[in-house]
Amino acid sequence: MLGLVSKNSILLIDLTNQLRQKGYGIDEALLEACPRRMRPILMTSATVILALLPAALGTGAGSDTNAPLAVAVIGGMLSSTLLTLIVMPVVYSLWQGWLERRQLKKAASETNPELPIAVGE
Repeated sequence: MLGLVSKNSILLIDLTNQLRQKGYGIDEALLEACPRRMRPILMTSATVILALLPAALGTGAGSDTNAPLAVAVIGGMLSSTLLTLIVMPVVYSLWQGWLERRQLKKAASETNPELPIAVGE
């Protein structure tokens, strides 16, 4: 499960970084990348969930040990898919915005070290 979630997040951020290299801003890149990667992310998660559904609902031999594990993995996939699609772009946007503000502040202080700079004004 952790590998699939990591792969999904990496695919989303990788496409966002590719778009940033083409000249897109942070928000524009995320608005382009998220819808393009949403279908593959949802398909991967749905495949895992549907594959584990028989084990979660099973009544056959070994179902008493397999069912709780299957339910836990299904719940983990559902929550991590939401985290990948919602939280990851927000964290990326906040982090990249902070890095850009830091670089602007550093560049401004190097050009004129006597003046205090308030970024965002």
